[in-house]
Amino acid sequence: MKILIAVDGSPFSEATVTEVARRPWPAGSEVMIVTAFDAPVAASPDLWTLPSDYFEQVERSVQLRAESVMQTAVARLKQALGPDLPVTGRIVTGPPKRVILDEADKWKADLIMVGSHGYPVWERLLLGSVSQAVVAQAKCSVEVVRRLSAGNPAAN
Repeated sequence: MKILIAVDGSPFSEATVTEVARRPWPAGSEVMIVTAFDAPVAASPDLWTLPSDYFEQVERSVQLRAESVMQTAVARLKQALGPDLPVTGRIVTGPPKRVILDEADKWKADLIMVGSHGYPVWERLLLGSVSQAVVAQAKCSVEVVRRLSAGNPAAN
């Protein structure tokens, strides 16, 4: 079984890693952790007020954060799942919805696991829901892990 886990460093993606770590998986399973990040773009045409390397610095900072998130999740799962279940990680530039779906297709994932931020309807309409888009468009099974409370991350 190929299990793709999307992480972003939030408590919601940490709940997903916790859920994967606590389960027994069939022999021969593999886990791939994917972290996506968007390269920053200018919100204003007044670029002359910013240092010339501003966007490079911001992009590097975001990339370092993504690497840290991915490496932490990989290390946590390797420790929890042991040496018999391979765990790898990838960092991909792009919108998370598209990256998760594309990586799952390329890798031929059997299951995608994502955390739910649990936004109310208004925020979900404004921000979009990564988990909702993945559920609607994935070619494989998807599990959305909910973080029930601050002290009790779990899926139902």
